[in-house]
Amino acid sequence: MVKRRVDSRCASPTTAVFVCLQLASREASPDAMASSHSSSPVPRPGCGGRDGIYPKERDPSPGRCRPIRSLPDVCPKEPTGEGRGLCNGPSVVAEHDRWTVYSSKVNLPAALNDPRLAKRESDFFTKTWGLDFAETDVMPSFYLPIITREHFAPYLQEMAQRERIHERCKTICPNKDDVDAVACIATNHDKSRAELEQVPKIFMKPDFALDDPATFNAVLPWSHFNSGGKSSRDVASSKLLQEKLSHYLDVVEVSIARQISLRSEAFFHAMSSQHELQDRLQETQHAVAILRGRTATMDRVMCQGPLQALRTALTRNNCVKLHNKLKLMAAVHQTQPTVQLLLSTSEFVGALELISTTKEVLQQELQGIHSFRHLGSQLCELEKLIDKMMVEDFSMYARSDLNRSLRDEQQVLEKERLESLVFGLLRQRKLDFLDIYNNEMIVAAKAIVTQCVAESVVHIEEIDTEVVIKLADQIRLMMFPEWFELLKNVFESFLLFLQRINATLNVIRNVVLEVLDSNQKIRLLEEASSGASGQETSQAPLLLQGEAELAFLTHEGLFISDALNDAQQQQQQQQAALAAQDRSTAGGSRIQQARVETTETSASREQSFMSSENMMPTDLELNRVTNNLQELLSTASDVSHDRCVKVLTARAKDGSLERLSSAEFVCLSQAVDAFVRDTEELCGRRSVSLRGALQSQANRFVHRFHEERKTKLSLLLDNERWKQAEVPAEFQDLVNSIADGRITLPERKTPGPDDRKPAEFLLVNGQKYAVVGTVLLLIRIFLEYCQCVNDIPSNATDMLTRLSDLLKHFNSRSCQLVLGAGALEVVGLKTITTKNLALASRCLQLVVHYIPIIRAHFETKLQPKQFSVLRHFDHITKDYNDHIAEISAKLVAIMDSLFEKVLSKYEVKAPMPSACFRNVCKQMAKMHEAIYDLIPEEQMKMLFLRINAGFKMHLKRQLARLGVINDGGPQHGLVVVDVAFYTENIQALKSLERLDPNMAEIWEQKR
Repeated sequence: MVKRRVDSRCASPTTAVFVCLQLASREASPDAMASSHSSSPVPRPGCGGRDGIYPKERDPSPGRCRPIRSLPDVCPKEPTGEGRGLCNGPSVVAEHDRWTVYSSKVNLPAALNDPRLAKRESDFFTKTWGLDFAETDVMPSFYLPIITREHFAPYLQEMAQRERIHERCKTICPNKDDVDAVACIATNHDKSRAELEQVPKIFMKPDFALDDPATFNAVLPWSHFNSGGKSSRDVASSKLLQEKLSHYLDVVEVSIARQISLRSEAFFHAMSSQHELQDRLQETQHAVAILRGRTATMDRVMCQGPLQALRTALTRNNCVKLHNKLKLMAAVHQTQPTVQLLLSTSEFVGALELISTTKEVLQQELQGIHSFRHLGSQLCELEKLIDKMMVEDFSMYARSDLNRSLRDEQQVLEKERLESLVFGLLRQRKLDFLDIYNNEMIVAAKAIVTQCVAESVVHIEEIDTEVVIKLADQIRLMMFPEWFELLKNVFESFLLFLQRINATLNVIRNVVLEVLDSNQKIRLLEEASSGASGQETSQAPLLLQGEAELAFLTHEGLFISDALNDAQQQQQQQQAALAAQDRSTAGGSRIQQARVETTETSASREQSFMSSENMMPTDLELNRVTNNLQELLSTASDVSHDRCVKVLTARAKDGSLERLSSAEFVCLSQAVDAFVRDTEELCGRRSVSLRGALQSQANRFVHRFHEERKTKLSLLLDNERWKQAEVPAEFQDLVNSIADGRITLPERKTPGPDDRKPAEFLLVNGQKYAVVGTVLLLIRIFLEYCQCVNDIPSNATDMLTRLSDLLKHFNSRSCQLVLGAGALEVVGLKTITTKNLALASRCLQLVVHYIPIIRAHFETKLQPKQFSVLRHFDHITKDYNDHIAEISAKLVAIMDSLFEKVLSKYEVKAPMPSACFRNVCKQMAKMHEAIYDLIPEEQMKMLFLRINAGFKMHLKRQLARLGVINDGGPQHGLVVVDVAFYTENIQALKSLERLDPNMAEIWEQKR
């Protein structure tokens, strides 16, 4: 039968090849037949009639909806596809398809792993949901425990032995049915594959088509049909080709029949369930028709009337909303004229608040209004214009405030205007307005100096402003009193200038602090509102049930789940409508209020800031502005000091400040210190420019001060004749004040008729000092140094070094003149006497007495880290004591040379006392008489003990040379008489009565 069918089909070779190809392609994919049951054999009519089948997919219904029972699955499911349950069947009341997640064509992993992209997009989520989406770690749930492998350890230990036994049994004893089934399937599969391999591969290609000439020539060679005659060979070839194609067809049909036989049960099962499915569909169609009829009746009886009432109420609400919108539009329409009116009165804050409120209304309540499509951009341009106007107005205010008369009692000019400007600039985040004030401040500081110089020059006839044009030249032409008066005027002007700036900056600081306070209030209100909104959201689900029922009745043809969703949306829309109505009413009232108000208090400004919080700078920026205010005040102080330095350096350019007297420079230093203290107290920061300029001038002044006094001291020493000078009463008073602890120069007294006479000695703590005139002036000079340190404490170290140099100069120069006998040539003295030496020693002792006092005074003026410079006084004291010791040695040496000369001629013979001893006693009496009034008694005793020791040494040496010994002989007696004469004369001198010469040392000790 198969052969007859093949013969009948092969009447056309092309038809036979096509059928063979189709059967072979089915045989090539055996699994294709397995999935043929998934396509429903039931036809699906169109959606036009009521009795049709409506393929609507819907979401699973909530708990209140009765679930629809699904039909039994009559077809076995294949692992390659998912069966469609009847839960995705037609909707009962809706005739349109609802979109569900199953309608999506591409899932999320496919979108993320698109192979067509060269590089996977890393910002797939973050570009829409924020940068923190991909990086945020998901916190583990608090309700789920953390399961680890240890939780399964007991179970694994219990089942491990059983699993090993089970696996061993599966290996040893496999299932017989499984083995047979697998063997049968494998045998049939191998047999089918062997038969199909007989068919050429060209029939198995997926792109096989006989309309392709190449394919057609490969299947049917033209060599069999091109011959002209019908020879036996051609007929045999045609029959052979026909037989071959018929064989291929038989192989494919047999394979198809084998596959059909394997799946015959499924086919018959599907066909048997087809009739049952048709019956159930007819029942369902009838039930739907009845349900729709009942629904239409319910709609006509129960819904149309209430719905009409609801529609009427909704229409009324819409009319009310429209009326409110029109009123709001009318208010917005008047925004620009109102802003112009506010700007004409410089009410920048009110204008900005009106613009902000209008923009907010346009973005919320009036969004999409066609007539207002350009108003937003116009308001933005108007806001930019207000920014420029505020900056220009603030610049004009700063210029007028800083350049007005400093004698004006009003500290702050137009305080309300300043507050309004600062509020507006802060609102627009124009935080660089302090730079404008800084620039105007620098210009005003220059003008202050120019104005003060001009006012001073007007009163000076010697300065012609037409000839001398430059301010520096005019300043240098002034006398010191005039210039000093100018400097004090400049100081006073700048102090008033800084006080005015401080008052203005305090007003600005108060505005900034007020804004900070308003920001804190805003945060507190936000926290309170967030807590209240949380409570409202917890109560909101309780109101949804009744509204859901009403929504179910007012929506035709929707499920209850859809009604619930629409009820929620309706509630949200009603709340939004109420809020929009409130906002529109509030917006209209705000616009009306802003249009009416022309002045604004601080409380209203604060309220405006709270209503426009997004435009306000942050707390960090406001704190930065506050710090900049303090920096600006310090900058004003620095600028003032710099301008004063210009005045100071202009005067000092020709060295006139170096030539000032001590009193004048002290007045200058005190004035500068007072100004610097006042500015530092006002601004709270130390300025160094003016102090540095004064320090530089002080260093030059100290240098000149020291050089003048050093030169003066050198001249005094070069003219000193080293004779005792009388001590005027003023010097005695000076010494007495030092003894009382007042190391300052007393005021000069005008000479009067009852003045005291000069004294012969200088009394210091009860001791008499015979001094020369140079030392008296030296005491006054180092008191001048101490007074200068009191007046200029910053130069204490420099002054100490200079004073040390002066004392060293006095010591070295006096040594050259007295011990070095330089006075013989400089002054013209004939000789340096013992009186000169004693007087010089006493003067040095007086200076040594005052060195510790000077040291203690300087120590109070130095910083602890500067105490190291005090070592100069220790070195000076050592040098002076060495000098005094050298003078004493010189006195002893003078007498020693005299003893050596006189005693070298001594002979032991009558008459007694000898002339030699008479001469020695005479010279010692002369020396005592010369220095007795100059040297204290203790120093006198020590000096004559040293002289006596020298005398005994020379006498002992002469007696040894003469051979006179202590033997009681005549020569010994004569020597004893001379020695007694010497002792008597020595002890007869004043203050030497108790001096023991100890003349027994002149004799050699007996061995």
